[in-house]
Amino acid sequence: MSAHMEKPREPFVAGLAPAPAGGSVPAVSRQTTGAAKQGTSASRAHVHRTSLHSQRQWAMWGSYAALAVFVVMFLMPPFYTLMTSLKSSAEISAQTGSPWLVRHPTLDNFWYLITYPNFQTYYLNSVMITVVTVALSMVISVLAAFSLSRMGFWGSNILSTGVFLTYLIPPSLLFIPLFQIVGKLGLINSVWCLVLLYPTLAVPFCTWIMIGYFSSIPKELDEAALIDGASYMQILLKIFIPVAMPGIIAATIFAFTVAWGAFLYPLAYLYTSNQMVLTVGIISDLIRGDVFQWGKIMAACLLASLPPIIIYAFLMDYYVAGLTAGATKG
Repeated sequence: MSAHMEKPREPFVAGLAPAPAGGSVPAVSRQTTGAAKQGTSASRAHVHRTSLHSQRQWAMWGSYAALAVFVVMFLMPPFYTLMTSLKSSAEISAQTGSPWLVRHPTLDNFWYLITYPNFQTYYLNSVMITVVTVALSMVISVLAAFSLSRMGFWGSNILSTGVFLTYLIPPSLLFIPLFQIVGKLGLINSVWCLVLLYPTLAVPFCTWIMIGYFSSIPKELDEAALIDGASYMQILLKIFIPVAMPGIIAATIFAFTVAWGAFLYPLAYLYTSNQMVLTVGIISDLIRGDVFQWGKIMAACLLASLPPIIIYAFLMDYYVAGLTAGATKG
């Protein structure tokens, strides 16, 4: 046996030189290892991208599912209202078939209301009171918001907060003292008493919206106008109102919604047909004791909801922009 053991030979692989005795790794081996590492990193990045894509897909489908549930929930009442308005009283009381479908559609309920003198009076009263209330509320709100946000008198910040806090008082707490005031003015059972009552609901919130929008306008505009000799009224009419038009539209829509859909005040102060508005006239005229004329009631609700639907459909972007500015500024 030899005194020095022979070193085992490394197996020969075609195309690959054996490693040198010094233990250094050849360049080809280093390139192979680097390529393997790059391949591993690329595969991991691909897996990560695939995972993120699948998460986004699940989130998107979950959002669509939740949106579908809410759409169904919100559209069920108007759909049921529409289906019921197209039914005759006999079909409604028959209690056969699905209540969500109409077997014999008819427009008699709509035609009855359109030609019914009392319903015409309710509609005209609502339109008249809404127009006057919106105009009065917006004049007060714009002037109050401009003075509170720009004129900078002592206590304006505290007064601005107080204006918004008055909006938080429930109408159910206000209509009792307001009833005494309206009674002393001799306006009980007069449709014009609503012109005095509705602004108490609309003005505080409209003023708060306008304060937020006016505060977002750069002060350099009105300062430059004051240097040029403009009065505060000229600044308001020529600078602030054109710039703040989205906020004014948002406040106008809110005032319209309050005046058109209010129920408690007309119910408390009006009791004759010639003075009633839509919200109270529908239930007082189409419900007799325990007899509910459901077809006509549903048709009246649809006719009453047309103006708000039209206004919101065309001015929704301005409404959202105005509310956003009012919530984040000031």
